[in-house]
Order: sequence, then structure tokens, then C-alpha cells
Amino acid sequence: MQTAFIQGVGIGGSLIMAVGAQNAFVLKQGLKRSHSLPIAAICSFIDAVMITAGVAGLGHLILAFPLIKDIASFAGALFLLCYGYSALKSSFNENRLDSDEAHAADSLKKAVLTTLAISLLNPHLYLDTVVLLGSISVQFEGAEKQWFGAGAVLASFVWFFSLSLGAKYLSPVFKKPKAWCYLDRFICVTMWSIAAALMYPYIMA
Repeated sequence: MQTAFIQGVGIGGSLIMAVGAQNAFVLKQGLKRSHSLPIAAICSFIDAVMITAGVAGLGHLILAFPLIKDIASFAGALFLLCYGYSALKSSFNENRLDSDEAHAADSLKKAVLTTLAISLLNPHLYLDTVVLLGSISVQFEGAEKQWFGAGAVLASFVWFFSLSLGAKYLSPVFKKPKAWCYLDRFICVTMWSIAAALMYPYIMA
């Protein structure tokens, strides 16, 4: 059981920590101190549901119905292109870190909806959690499989809350407008790169 749990933490953590749309958004909201804890909680909860579904064997459903992946790919690419453009446009504004202004600028509803879109419209979420972790979990049986899933879920919670809460230590750096400029452009490149990766198989087909 201990081995299964440790493997779950390690494999789950390695998948979650990769630079992606979710992480970029969580980091930015953490730096702005704008609803960062609810956002981290939503990301963690979604991962927990998907990982549990994968360990339960629902990954076969996605593989059996590729249309699900196709719809998520096109919708996700469109959303990421729009979000990336918004970040690029924001990079040309003079931004400074001001938590009061950040809270006023971003409503909780908008933050929640953006988090849900970035998470649920990304096919990699389903492939990494439901399909990949679900496939790896088949090597375990009974309680060991559950412990593997629990380890992956724990890794997700630790990562997102650490990213969200730890962002405040970078606040001094982001007192400079140039830092926000570079962050927004990094987010733009990240979002557009993921969108391109989602569309690449269809373009080359």
C-alpha cells in the first residue's frame, strides 16, 4: 500500500507540475491575490474527480468515443487562443501588484468560470488523469489501487495550493510593471503553444 501511495504521489505530481494553462492561471491569480484559494480548490477538486474516475476505469470511455476528445480539443484551442490574446493585450498595459485593485478587477464568478474553462476544456486533463493515471493504476488491485489514486489526488492538492500560496513570495518582483509584462507574454506563449499542440494532429491528418 505504501509503495502504491508513493507511486501515486510521484507520477501524479510529475504530470501536474508540467507548465500548462492551469498552472499559469493559478500562478497569476496567486500573484494578484485574486481569489487564489478558491481557484486552487477548484483545480484540485477537478483533478481529484478525474483521477478517481480514471482509477475506477472510466478512461476506456474516452478511448472508445474519440468524439469526446475532438470536441474538447477544438473548444479548448479556441478558448486558449482567446485567453492568450487577452494576456498579450494586457502585457502592453502598465500593471502593478495591488491586491485591493486585483480583488476589485476580478469578480469571484469570473475567476471561477475561467478556472472551469481552462480546466475542463483542456483534453490533456482527461488524458493525463483519467486515461494515463487510470492505465497505470491497473497494475494495482483492491486497496492498493485506491492508495495509488489517493497519492495522485494528494499531489494535486499540495501542488495547486503551494503554487497559489507560494506566489505571494514573488510579489516583490512583480512590483515592477516589466515583470507583469513578461509574465503575461509568457502566459500568452503557453496558451497559444497548447492550442497549437491540440490542433496539430488535425492539421497534419
